[in-house]
Amino acid sequence: MDYITLVIRLSLVFFLTLIYGVQRQKSHKPVGFGTYILVAIGACGLSIASQELVGINNTVSLLAAIITGIGFLGAGALIKTPDKVFGFTTAASIWFFAIFGVLIGIGEYLIGIILYFLAFVIVLFDESLEKRGIGSYRRKIIITSNKIVGKKELAEIMAGYCTHFNLLYININKKDKKMVYAYLIEGPRKDISHLIKEIYNKKWCTSVFFE
Repeated sequence: MDYITLVIRLSLVFFLTLIYGVQRQKSHKPVGFGTYILVAIGACGLSIASQELVGINNTVSLLAAIITGIGFLGAGALIKTPDKVFGFTTAASIWFFAIFGVLIGIGEYLIGIILYFLAFVIVLFDESLEKRGIGSYRRKIIITSNKIVGKKELAEIMAGYCTHFNLLYININKKDKKMVYAYLIEGPRKDISHLIKEIYNKKWCTSVFFE
């Protein structure tokens, strides 16, 4: 393979992955642009090397090993808490960019570029749904009060901003005279921000923790 082709393939993977990775990092996802770039250009470089070493017709097993290995890295991007598991889009993206790197590495530019733009469309659509409170925008909110607050009162507040909410637990501390309420909430980002402000402004509220 000539050096110009080598540089074109690696540069194409690098810059397109950089754009995608920066967008994900701006969205505060658990994996930033560095990981995406390393996965993609690593897969691309190994694909190019496999063609040079064993020929284009004998690279299938090596390429399959790349995709399988990256699958374990993607699984590590999943974040599990007692209440939920999230990070599936990030995990799938890592696996996808290994495939993207492989496709460009073996010279399948058209397929690689089409898949790349389809991935961007999927992610942007997913973010649009999150902002409207549809699907995956779920957060845990922990409210601490200096008096007993009825579940009905909190439920009425939640209902005004959330599409769904579930009470996870209530912790009563008689010694410090405080109560802790934990909810798993789902709704539009803007409405959830207003919810936090309203709860915080209540006289009985001493703190609000949001994760």
